[in-house]
Amino acid sequence: MQLLPQMQSLAQLSVKWASILNPLLSNPATNPSILQNVVLTVGANSVPHKLGRNLQGWYITRYQGGYSEIYDLQNQNSYPDLNLNLHSSAAVTVDIAVF
Repeated sequence: MQLLPQMQSLAQLSVKWASILNPLLSNPATNPSILQNVVLTVGANSVPHKLGRNLQGWYITRYQGGYSEIYDLQNQNSYPDLNLNLHSSAAVTVDIAVF
């Protein structure tokens, strides 16, 4: 019985590393676009996300001048390839990461 793994060639290791790293690197969430200084009003807001495809997710990266409860209305969005539809409980300016 061998206790230590056999030596692997650099080519074998690179294939193994690629199989681990490629799914992480190709995940859109690992490289989001940041929409800065997005002004949200009370109620429904439509924010152009500029991704050129359907939005997969989003999160707030910065609140400026206050706080608001924000949730998406994407299930009712007729244009998910163009806009992120959000509901805000207060007027606020935010930065939003979209992917």
